[in-house]
Amino acid sequence: MLDLKKIRSSVEEARRAVANRTGRYSTALEQLISTDASQRTILKEVEDLRARRNEASEKIGRSRVEKGTPEHARLIEDANRIKAEIQEKEAALAKADQEVRELLIGIPNFPHPSAPVGKTPEDNPVVREALECKKEFAFKPKDHQDVGEKLDILDFKRAASLSGSRFALLKGAGARLERALGQFMLDLHTRRHGYVEIAPPLLVTPEVITGTGQLPKFEAEQYKTSTGEHYLIPTAEVPLTNLHRGEFLALQSLPKKYAALTPCFRQEAGSYGKDTRGLIRNHQFDKVELVWICRPEDSMDALERLTRDAEEVLRQLKIPYRVIELCTGDMGFSACKSYDLEVWMPGENRFREISSCSNCWDFQARRMETRIRLEKGSVYAHTLNGSGVAVGRAFAAVLENYQREDGSVEVPEVLRPAMGCEFIAAP
Repeated sequence: MLDLKKIRSSVEEARRAVANRTGRYSTALEQLISTDASQRTILKEVEDLRARRNEASEKIGRSRVEKGTPEHARLIEDANRIKAEIQEKEAALAKADQEVRELLIGIPNFPHPSAPVGKTPEDNPVVREALECKKEFAFKPKDHQDVGEKLDILDFKRAASLSGSRFALLKGAGARLERALGQFMLDLHTRRHGYVEIAPPLLVTPEVITGTGQLPKFEAEQYKTSTGEHYLIPTAEVPLTNLHRGEFLALQSLPKKYAALTPCFRQEAGSYGKDTRGLIRNHQFDKVELVWICRPEDSMDALERLTRDAEEVLRQLKIPYRVIELCTGDMGFSACKSYDLEVWMPGENRFREISSCSNCWDFQARRMETRIRLEKGSVYAHTLNGSGVAVGRAFAAVLENYQREDGSVEVPEVLRPAMGCEFIAAP
């Protein structure tokens, strides 16, 4: 959630920031500015009426007019009229407060000044590439679905018979590869990068999923229980970032770094006909998530370190990738600055996103009321998150980059102890 005081003091700056987000939130911002002005006008009227009520009460108390006289009745009548006006204005104030809150919570984070201005993914600059391990195939490489189905380790037809479209069933060496990838990532981040492993609930309350920004704007993307009391997590970012909601954190306890390997659930609303093959865009998938909670002055450096931690997964798997910086129009709702990691997929002959690493500034902390206690007062914490990385997409990248002409797949060296083999071959 944005700082309303900052918007009030820098209206034109706020307008520019929202316009750089493609401008589709400009109307909401103007409504917020107008409603906030009305709310403050009503608040001033309420405060004035309360002052008049106090004066009337004091006047009645000081008056020597006997009860029951016309003069006394007039004083009482004036006091009651003021009381009625206060009740009416307080109701209007409560309504305006609610409207301001609803508008404010529906506007995305402002981009950081260092974020490149742009409208579409085509405006995202490449920051660096790691393509040393990019293979030259002596044959036409297949996409991961073809490779997996021929090896009998991926079965989309049976998954569809169980759950419908956009689900995957992994079997045999495929299930083992998925497990090995997730365990490798989690061990890397907890043992070498200093993250604390968390095994969070997969169902969270509406307040929690609102705290990270998925609600109310992206309600259609979420799976929820029939009672509406819980939501299935779309990413472990949601429970990890909310671990300290409503808390005052000690300065010396920061940064807090958390990692979790969980299933994730997304409706993928609005993606009809997009990435219908394979593992790229499914309703259920596993992902290792990384979350930082840190001091405001440390968050930009933390973003660089978090991104490098995610990159290390791809370096050790020896999968070619690149890092792009997201432009203002392509960033996620809660982010102020983001990097995407994209892996090379030879079967598709293009790069595909496998991780997004974002600095959310104090946007989520304001929604969650997560503060840092200082010697004098407090400040909102800064939160960051990133995939470290998406397991299903890493699975797909391994199949495509390590495929062989005979249809088998070489197992990346770092996964061989867990897999117990050097190759996956058709049964």
